[in-house]
Amino acid sequence: MKHADGRPYVRRQRGLRSLQFKGEVTQSRMWTLFPHLLQVDYTRTMLAALLLQPRPQCIGIVGLGGGSQAKFCFRYLPQSRIEAIEADAGVLALRDEFRIPRDGGRFRATHGDAAQVLKSRCGAFDLILLDAYDAHGIPQALTTREFFADCRAALGANGVVAINLYDTQTDKYLRKLRGAFAGNVVVLDEAKQENAVAFAWTGDAERRDVAAALQGMPWLARRQLGPGMRRLRAALQAQGL
Repeated sequence: MKHADGRPYVRRQRGLRSLQFKGEVTQSRMWTLFPHLLQVDYTRTMLAALLLQPRPQCIGIVGLGGGSQAKFCFRYLPQSRIEAIEADAGVLALRDEFRIPRDGGRFRATHGDAAQVLKSRCGAFDLILLDAYDAHGIPQALTTREFFADCRAALGANGVVAINLYDTQTDKYLRKLRGAFAGNVVVLDEAKQENAVAFAWTGDAERRDVAAALQGMPWLARRQLGPGMRRLRAALQAQGL
Protein backbone atom coordinates (compact mmCIF):
# COMPACT_ATOMS: atom_id res chain seq x y z
CA MET A 1 0.00 0.00 0.00
CA LYS A 2 1.35 3.39 -1.03
CA HIS A 3 1.95 5.96 1.73
CA ALA A 4 1.76 9.70 1.07
CA ASP A 5 4.29 10.45 3.82
CA GLY A 6 7.12 8.50 2.18
CA ARG A 7 6.98 5.41 4.41
CA PRO A 8 8.27 2.30 2.63
CA TYR A 9 5.83 -0.04 0.95
CA VAL A 10 5.92 -3.05 -1.39
CA ARG A 11 4.80 -3.01 -5.02
CA ARG A 12 4.08 -6.30 -6.78
CA GLN A 13 3.89 -6.69 -10.55
CA ARG A 14 4.71 -9.36 -13.18
CA GLY A 15 7.01 -11.49 -11.07
CA LEU A 16 8.76 -8.48 -9.55
CA ARG A 17 8.62 -7.19 -6.00
CA SER A 18 9.83 -3.62 -5.38
CA LEU A 19 10.52 -1.58 -2.27
CA GLN A 20 9.17 1.93 -2.80
CA PHE A 21 9.36 5.15 -0.82
CA LYS A 22 7.37 7.95 -2.39
CA GLY A 23 6.02 8.52 -5.87
CA GLU A 24 7.67 6.23 -8.39
CA VAL A 25 11.09 6.06 -6.69
CA THR A 26 12.16 2.41 -6.46
CA GLN A 27 14.64 1.64 -3.70
CA SER A 28 15.10 -2.06 -4.43
CA ARG A 29 13.74 -4.68 -6.83
CA MET A 30 13.57 -8.48 -6.66
CA TRP A 31 12.56 -11.21 -9.10
CA THR A 32 10.30 -13.43 -7.00
CA LEU A 33 11.50 -16.59 -8.77
CA PHE A 34 15.18 -15.59 -8.43
CA PRO A 35 15.50 -13.63 -5.16
CA HIS A 36 19.33 -13.82 -5.15
CA LEU A 37 19.69 -12.21 -8.58
CA LEU A 38 21.06 -8.65 -8.59
CA GLN A 39 18.29 -7.22 -10.71
CA VAL A 40 19.34 -3.53 -10.66
CA ASP A 41 22.51 -2.62 -12.59
CA TYR A 42 24.22 -0.48 -9.96
CA THR A 43 24.02 -3.26 -7.34
CA ARG A 44 26.20 -5.43 -9.57
CA THR A 45 28.61 -2.54 -10.10
CA MET A 46 28.92 -1.96 -6.35
CA LEU A 47 29.95 -5.56 -5.80
CA ALA A 48 32.77 -5.10 -8.30
CA ALA A 49 34.48 -3.94 -5.09
CA LEU A 50 35.29 -7.62 -4.64
CA LEU A 51 38.03 -7.06 -7.23
CA LEU A 52 39.88 -5.05 -4.58
CA GLN A 53 38.96 -7.33 -1.67
CA PRO A 54 37.91 -10.72 -3.09
CA ARG A 55 37.76 -12.62 0.20
CA PRO A 56 36.12 -10.35 2.78
CA GLN A 57 35.75 -11.90 6.21
CA CYS A 58 33.32 -9.24 7.42
CA ILE A 59 30.99 -7.12 5.28
CA GLY A 60 29.16 -4.04 6.51
CA ILE A 61 26.03 -2.97 4.63
CA VAL A 62 24.73 0.53 5.30
CA GLY A 63 21.16 0.67 4.07
CA LEU A 64 19.57 -2.79 3.92
CA GLY A 65 16.64 -1.85 1.70
CA GLY A 66 15.28 -4.91 -0.06
CA GLY A 67 18.48 -6.79 0.74
CA SER A 68 19.67 -7.50 -2.82
CA GLN A 69 23.38 -7.33 -2.00
CA ALA A 70 22.91 -8.89 1.42
CA LYS A 71 21.28 -11.96 -0.13
CA PHE A 72 23.95 -12.19 -2.84
CA CYS A 73 26.79 -12.02 -0.33
CA PHE A 74 25.10 -14.48 2.04
CA ARG A 75 24.67 -17.00 -0.79
CA TYR A 76 27.91 -16.62 -2.74
CA LEU A 77 30.46 -15.54 -0.10
CA PRO A 78 30.13 -18.31 2.50
CA GLN A 79 33.31 -17.22 4.30
CA SER A 80 31.84 -13.78 5.05
CA ARG A 81 29.95 -12.50 8.06
CA ILE A 82 27.49 -9.72 7.21
CA GLU A 83 26.25 -6.87 9.37
CA ALA A 84 23.52 -4.71 7.86
CA ILE A 85 22.58 -1.36 9.41
CA GLU A 86 19.18 0.09 8.51
CA ALA A 87 17.91 3.42 9.85
CA ASP A 88 14.26 2.90 8.87
CA ALA A 89 12.34 0.48 11.08
CA GLY A 90 9.66 0.31 8.37
CA VAL A 91 12.20 -1.13 5.94
CA LEU A 92 13.30 -3.77 8.44
CA ALA A 93 9.67 -4.71 9.00
CA LEU A 94 9.44 -5.71 5.32
CA ARG A 95 12.49 -8.00 5.33
CA ASP A 96 10.45 -11.21 4.98
CA GLU A 97 8.76 -9.79 1.87
CA PHE A 98 12.21 -9.75 0.24
CA ARG A 99 13.40 -13.09 1.65
CA ILE A 100 16.26 -11.52 3.57
CA PRO A 101 18.08 -14.09 5.74
CA ARG A 102 17.15 -14.38 9.38
CA ASP A 103 19.62 -13.16 11.96
CA GLY A 104 22.13 -15.83 12.89
CA GLY A 105 25.82 -16.68 13.02
CA ARG A 106 26.69 -15.21 9.60
CA PHE A 107 24.06 -12.50 9.17
CA ARG A 108 22.61 -9.76 11.32
CA ALA A 109 20.40 -6.81 10.40
CA THR A 110 20.01 -4.08 13.00
CA HIS A 111 18.01 -0.88 13.31
CA GLY A 112 20.39 2.03 13.87
CA ASP A 113 22.12 5.17 12.68
CA ALA A 114 25.19 4.16 10.66
CA ALA A 115 26.83 7.52 11.41
CA GLN A 116 26.92 6.46 15.05
CA VAL A 117 27.37 2.70 14.65
CA LEU A 118 30.51 2.96 12.50
CA LYS A 119 32.25 4.97 15.21
CA SER A 120 32.33 1.78 17.29
CA ARG A 121 33.50 -0.51 14.47
CA CYS A 122 37.16 0.47 14.13
CA GLY A 123 38.90 -1.96 11.75
CA ALA A 124 35.88 -4.28 11.78
CA PHE A 125 35.11 -4.56 8.06
CA ASP A 126 36.91 -5.71 4.94
CA LEU A 127 34.12 -4.38 2.72
CA ILE A 128 31.47 -1.71 3.28
CA LEU A 129 28.55 -1.35 0.87
CA LEU A 130 26.94 2.06 1.34
CA ASP A 131 23.52 2.42 -0.28
CA ALA A 132 21.53 4.46 2.23
CA TYR A 133 18.59 6.50 1.03
CA ASP A 134 15.36 7.75 2.53
CA ALA A 135 12.40 9.49 0.93
CA HIS A 136 14.50 12.66 0.54
CA GLY A 137 17.79 11.20 -0.71
CA ILE A 138 21.07 10.45 1.08
CA PRO A 139 20.71 11.29 4.80
CA GLN A 140 22.76 14.38 5.63
CA ALA A 141 24.66 12.57 8.41
CA LEU A 142 26.11 10.21 5.79
CA THR A 143 27.60 12.98 3.65
CA THR A 144 30.00 14.64 6.10
CA ARG A 145 33.78 14.55 6.23
CA GLU A 146 33.52 13.01 9.69
CA PHE A 147 31.38 10.17 8.39
CA PHE A 148 33.82 9.34 5.59
CA ALA A 149 36.66 9.37 8.10
CA ASP A 150 34.65 6.94 10.23
CA CYS A 151 34.14 4.72 7.17
CA ARG A 152 37.89 4.73 6.60
CA ALA A 153 38.54 3.86 10.26
CA ALA A 154 35.97 1.04 10.15
CA LEU A 155 37.92 -0.72 7.37
CA GLY A 156 40.83 -3.08 7.86
CA ALA A 157 44.25 -2.78 6.26
CA ASN A 158 43.02 -3.92 2.83
CA GLY A 159 39.46 -2.69 3.03
CA VAL A 160 37.23 -1.14 0.40
CA VAL A 161 33.98 0.83 0.43
CA ALA A 162 31.54 1.01 -2.49
CA ILE A 163 29.00 3.85 -2.48
CA ASN A 164 25.88 4.32 -4.57
CA LEU A 165 25.45 7.96 -5.62
CA TYR A 166 22.04 8.84 -7.00
CA ASP A 167 20.44 12.25 -7.46
CA THR A 168 23.10 14.00 -5.42
CA GLN A 169 25.90 16.57 -5.73
CA THR A 170 28.46 14.02 -6.81
CA ASP A 171 31.49 16.35 -7.02
CA LYS A 172 30.98 17.72 -3.53
CA TYR A 173 30.52 14.21 -2.19
CA LEU A 174 33.65 12.91 -3.90
CA ARG A 175 35.87 15.73 -2.61
CA LYS A 176 35.12 14.66 0.93
CA LEU A 177 35.63 10.99 0.09
CA ARG A 178 39.00 11.64 -1.56
CA GLY A 179 40.08 13.61 1.48
CA ALA A 180 39.26 10.71 3.80
CA PHE A 181 40.98 8.10 1.59
CA ALA A 182 44.04 10.08 0.49
CA GLY A 183 42.83 10.20 -3.10
CA ASN A 184 42.28 6.43 -3.44
CA VAL A 185 38.94 6.81 -5.20
CA VAL A 186 37.55 5.63 -8.55
CA VAL A 187 34.07 6.38 -9.91
CA LEU A 188 32.02 4.37 -12.43
CA ASP A 189 28.94 5.87 -14.07
CA GLU A 190 25.91 3.72 -14.81
CA ALA A 191 25.00 3.98 -18.49
CA LYS A 192 21.32 3.09 -18.08
CA GLN A 193 20.67 4.83 -14.76
CA GLU A 194 21.20 8.15 -13.03
CA ASN A 195 23.67 6.50 -10.69
CA ALA A 196 27.39 6.55 -10.16
CA VAL A 197 29.29 4.15 -7.94
CA ALA A 198 32.35 5.36 -6.02
CA PHE A 199 35.03 2.97 -4.76
CA ALA A 200 37.57 3.93 -2.09
CA TRP A 201 40.20 1.66 -0.56
CA THR A 202 42.83 1.44 2.14
CA GLY A 203 45.28 -1.05 0.65
CA ASP A 204 47.10 -1.68 -2.63
CA ALA A 205 44.95 -1.48 -5.78
CA GLU A 206 47.73 -2.56 -8.16
CA ARG A 207 47.63 -5.60 -10.44
CA ARG A 208 44.18 -6.79 -9.38
CA ASP A 209 43.07 -9.70 -11.54
CA VAL A 210 39.42 -10.23 -12.46
CA ALA A 211 39.73 -13.98 -13.03
CA ALA A 212 41.43 -14.44 -9.65
CA ALA A 213 38.76 -12.40 -7.87
CA LEU A 214 35.98 -14.52 -9.42
CA GLN A 215 37.73 -17.84 -8.89
CA GLY A 216 35.63 -20.34 -6.99
CA MET A 217 32.33 -18.51 -7.47
CA PRO A 218 29.43 -20.27 -9.21
CA TRP A 219 28.79 -19.41 -12.85
CA LEU A 220 25.77 -17.22 -12.11
CA ALA A 221 27.74 -15.11 -9.64
CA ARG A 222 30.66 -14.73 -12.07
CA ARG A 223 28.27 -13.69 -14.84
CA GLN A 224 26.75 -10.96 -12.67
CA LEU A 225 30.01 -9.54 -11.33
CA GLY A 226 32.40 -9.97 -14.26
CA PRO A 227 31.36 -6.94 -16.36
CA GLY A 228 31.56 -4.53 -13.42
CA MET A 229 34.93 -5.88 -12.33
CA ARG A 230 36.32 -5.43 -15.83
CA ARG A 231 35.06 -1.83 -15.89
CA LEU A 232 36.64 -1.19 -12.51
CA ARG A 233 39.93 -2.78 -13.63
CA ALA A 234 39.96 -0.49 -16.68
CA ALA A 235 39.28 2.59 -14.52
CA LEU A 236 42.12 1.65 -12.18
CA GLN A 237 44.46 1.19 -15.12
CA ALA A 238 43.45 4.60 -16.47
CA GLN A 239 44.68 6.03 -13.16
CA GLY A 240 47.94 4.12 -13.48
CA LEU A 241 47.03 1.49 -10.90
